Amino acid sequence: MKYVYGPVPSKRLGQSLGIDTIPLKTCNWNCVYCQLGRTVPLTNKRREYYPRQEILEEISEALRSHKTGDIDWITFVGSGEPTLHASIGWLIRQVKEEISNIPVAVITNGSLLYLPKVRQELLAADAVLPSLDAGTAKLYRQINRPHGKISFKRHVEGLASFKNEFEGKLWIEVMLVRGLNDTEEALRDIAAALQRIKPDEVHINSPTRPPVETWVQPADADGFTRANSIFGEHAKVVSSVEGIFQVEESESIVGAIIEIIKRHPISEDDLLRTLDNYPPEKVSETLAALQISGLVQVVERNGIHFWSAARSNFPTETQSQATSPEHLKRHSRSVQKDKNSHSRIIV
Repeated sequence: MKYVYGPVPSKRLGQSLGIDTIPLKTCNWNCVYCQLGRTVPLTNKRREYYPRQEILEEISEALRSHKTGDIDWITFVGSGEPTLHASIGWLIRQVKEEISNIPVAVITNGSLLYLPKVRQELLAADAVLPSLDAGTAKLYRQINRPHGKISFKRHVEGLASFKNEFEGKLWIEVMLVRGLNDTEEALRDIAAALQRIKPDEVHINSPTRPPVETWVQPADADGFTRANSIFGEHAKVVSSVEGIFQVEESESIVGAIIEIIKRHPISEDDLLRTLDNYPPEKVSETLAALQISGLVQVVERNGIHFWSAARSNFPTETQSQATSPEHLKRHSRSVQKDKNSHSRIIV
C-alpha cells in the first residue's frame, strides 16, 4: 500500500494503523533527533500532496483486511508533518463518519495550530499528540530547527488555543535530549509553557530510534526523574514496546517492510523478530532482497544497526558534528575573536 501501513506497535496507542499523507520528508521542522533524517528543504506549504480520495480508499481496504480488535487506533502520522496535507480535516471526518468507529489520532509537531483553519480541521480527531521540546525560543531553534515562519511564540499560542477549542484528548510529547532540554532550568521553562497550554497528559520520551544527528544522546535516568518531578501529576514517562510489526502473509514481505521503515526505522534485532515466524531461508532471502532493492540503508547509532529508507538524509559523522552545540559554541567564539582582531587592525 502507498499510504497505509501496519498496524505497528505504538508506545502510546497500542496497535496503530498508520496513515501517511505526505512524501518523505515533507516537514517544517528539522529536529536534531528525527528518525527520518534531515529535512531538505524545509517546507511550510500546505497542499494536497497525495489525492485524498485515493488515501481514503486505501484506508477502507486496509480496515477490511483486519479483524475486529486488530487495530486500536487509526493514526495520521506522516513522513514529516501530516498537517501540511491540506485535506487532513476532510480525511479525519470521512474516516470517522463513513468508514470506522475506531478512534482517530493525529501525531503532529503542532507547529501549524496557530492557524484557525488547521485547528478546525483537527477538532474531529479523538486525540492529538503534538510536540513541545523547549520552553524558550533559543532552545526551540536549537532542537527543532523550524521553518522561519514558525516561531516559538506562535507554536505555544497555537497549542494553547487548540486546547481551549478541542473536546478530545491533547497529549503533549516532550522529547528529552541529554544536555539540551533535560537540565533543571530547561525543564522548568518547558513546565511554564505546559502550564499555559494545560494538556490532558504530558508524555516524556527520549530518542530510541537512530537520531539524525550523531551527537544526540537520550536522557539518562536522572533526566527522566527531573522531568517527571517538574512537570507534575499529568506527566508520565512513555515506556518502550517490542518493535514487532505485522506483516501479512498475503503481501510481499519485502514491500511491507519497506513501507514500514520509510516511517519507522527498525533495529536489526526487531527486524529479525518481525520475521521470526518465517523459515530461516525465507528470512535470509528477505534480508538479501531488501539490501539489493536500493530502497533501504543501514544506519548505525550508538552501536545499533537500524534499517531505514534509502531516501532518508542521514549526515556523515563529520557533517553531523558540525551542528553540535559544542562545535557551534567554538565557531561563535572564533568568529567573535576574528571580529575583535579585525576591529583592532582597523583602529
